Amino acid sequence: MNLKSVLTEDTVCLHLKGATKDEIISELLDILVRSGKISDKKAALAAVMNRETKMSTGMKHGIAIPHGKTSSVEDLVACIGVSDAPVDFDSLDKEPCRIFIMTLSPVEKTGPHLQFLAEVSQLFKSADKRKAMIAADSAAAIIRILSE
Repeated sequence: MNLKSVLTEDTVCLHLKGATKDEIISELLDILVRSGKISDKKAALAAVMNRETKMSTGMKHGIAIPHGKTSSVEDLVACIGVSDAPVDFDSLDKEPCRIFIMTLSPVEKTGPHLQFLAEVSQLFKSADKRKAMIAADSAAAIIRILSE
């Protein structure tokens, strides 16, 4: 999977305003609604929050990957948000997050969803990439960092 084929400048937000996990998830969903990627925010929110009840998607190194499966998308969709302030996301390492990558996929399609999550998790093992994303000054810069 190529992240650039899923992410576009209109699905990247550099200055998320949310101060809580719920606010960040809602804001990320708003990005996907505005870009025409999801048809039903309420259903998408229910899918993401259902996934969060099983285990937090706050990973390590300040990254969270909220995701879910929903009938409100036809294919895998994704967005990225970067917060100026750290947000508590119940992360595995107990550290707050600043980089948020949301993905939603259709209920019946498992392969692309798992492939996307695996690719994203590999990508952010690099401290340099994480620092570059936080310092990025444009959506285009984020996409460039992801494709390097």
